[in-house]
Amino acid sequence: MSLIETIEKQESLLVFKSFDELVALEVGRRLVDLALSENAPVVIDIRTPDRTLFHAALPGASPDNDHWARRKSNVTLRMHKASLRVGELNRSRGRGVSPEIGLDPMDYADHGGSFPIRVAGTGVVAAVTVSGLKSEEDHAMIVTVLEGLLAAN
Repeated sequence: MSLIETIEKQESLLVFKSFDELVALEVGRRLVDLALSENAPVVIDIRTPDRTLFHAALPGASPDNDHWARRKSNVTLRMHKASLRVGELNRSRGRGVSPEIGLDPMDYADHGGSFPIRVAGTGVVAAVTVSGLKSEEDHAMIVTVLEGLLAAN
């Protein structure tokens, strides 16, 4: 299975029955706990298209990680796909984020680390983003937490 297919499968399986501020807080807390246990210098951000539901900057993260998180979540919220999948699709087509495809690189980044929050029967309502590690590690941290949370519910 290719990386793109793996991410598509993750997106199809990691679907919430509902999502609100309390669920965002639980996802955020679990991400913080995992990141702290791994001494990961990350920023964690959960947002809808018009508001931030959760944000944390952990030791070692820099202000630049906040900008990366914003740009990656913009990709996820616009495309309704994980930012890692968008980046892999772009690279397979020999392109990247650019004005030629309608995306300003100052506002969008197609690197791994933002994952769509999809609600059954509704669609994508938010993006959960981690920034500070390698693209695939940022992505994997989110998937690990979402798998654990959704399995528990």
